[in-house]
Amino acid sequence: MQRRFRPRKKIDPFQKDKTKVIDYKDVNMLKNYISERGKILPRRVTGLNAKHQRQITDAIKKARQVALLPYSAE
Repeated sequence: MQRRFRPRKKIDPFQKDKTKVIDYKDVNMLKNYISERGKILPRRVTGLNAKHQRQITDAIKKARQVALLPYSAE
């Protein structure tokens, strides 16, 4: 009988380090949560909890609105 491979649960970096702040002006940090096609990555990929995923989503949308991030990949 084969053992099934279970992927390791991702750790929420904002939960671990309370000093990190989600800010729409921090474009380098936000790029970690966007796919190469410009889409926002889901929770199952990022490993964030629901609260931080909502904050990341809002920050990405705000950064797109003020033209810090593109809406789609070029």
